[in-house]
Amino acid sequence: MENTVYLGNNLPILESLPDETFSLIYIDPPFNTGHAQTRTQMKNIRDEEGDRVGFKGQTYKTIELGTQSYTDSFDDFTGFLKPRLEQAYRLLANNGSLFFHIDCRESHYCKILLDQIFGRSSFMNEIIWAYDYGARSKSRWPAKHDTIFWYAKNPNDYIFNFDAMDRIPYMAPGLVGPEKAARGKTPTDVWWHTIVSPTGKEKTGYPTQKPLGILRRILKVHSNPGDHVLDFFAGSGTTGVAAAELGRHFVLMDENPEALAVMKRRFAGTPVLFP
Repeated sequence: MENTVYLGNNLPILESLPDETFSLIYIDPPFNTGHAQTRTQMKNIRDEEGDRVGFKGQTYKTIELGTQSYTDSFDDFTGFLKPRLEQAYRLLANNGSLFFHIDCRESHYCKILLDQIFGRSSFMNEIIWAYDYGARSKSRWPAKHDTIFWYAKNPNDYIFNFDAMDRIPYMAPGLVGPEKAARGKTPTDVWWHTIVSPTGKEKTGYPTQKPLGILRRILKVHSNPGDHVLDFFAGSGTTGVAAAELGRHFVLMDENPEALAVMKRRFAGTPVLFP
């Protein structure tokens, strides 16, 4: 199976794929926030009559490059997810894993659904992706984390490349000695990682784009070179970018034409089929 990006309703596409094709499935479905997800991409250029002041008092003019959005609202969110997750279970190899990315609005309901489809014994971790960026509420604790559920299809036999983990700094390096401090430690189930920088090169302008660092960590540990990876809510295509970097094959799906346009730009120069 070649690297492929599908545009359209993911359910019939999933149903057309053969059993046990993928070693890893990562999905970041719409979070059912009840409103449109919108992201406006901006660019700043030097201009003496600009609208903002930057480093050393230099003035800049802001140019709007475009706005991308999609509707994030479902009357029956778990009813929408259930047949797609059943297909995910069928499509996973026996030693494969599902990573399901969601936020606090729906995570509890989704956990029950995942337990029903995969079995409670297949639940391996609730990973918390914590970040620190954006507005801060003055009426409640600011929500600055997402949840990623990890399910192994076979809890007794799954891919887990411990030595492939990236290492992170100790919070108190003086307590562990110079050798350990230099090597760093392996991550826990709480991952501190910034969002995609609004001004960084990684930014595509697509709403809800996830950082490459998160996907690289998952793919390194839970798949092997040459394996096939699936993301059927692909959005900006970050899963495919990480897979291509790491020598994995990928199949991506999204029904938003704006997502397809972003992915075509990101995969320019990478052999990818767009059927």
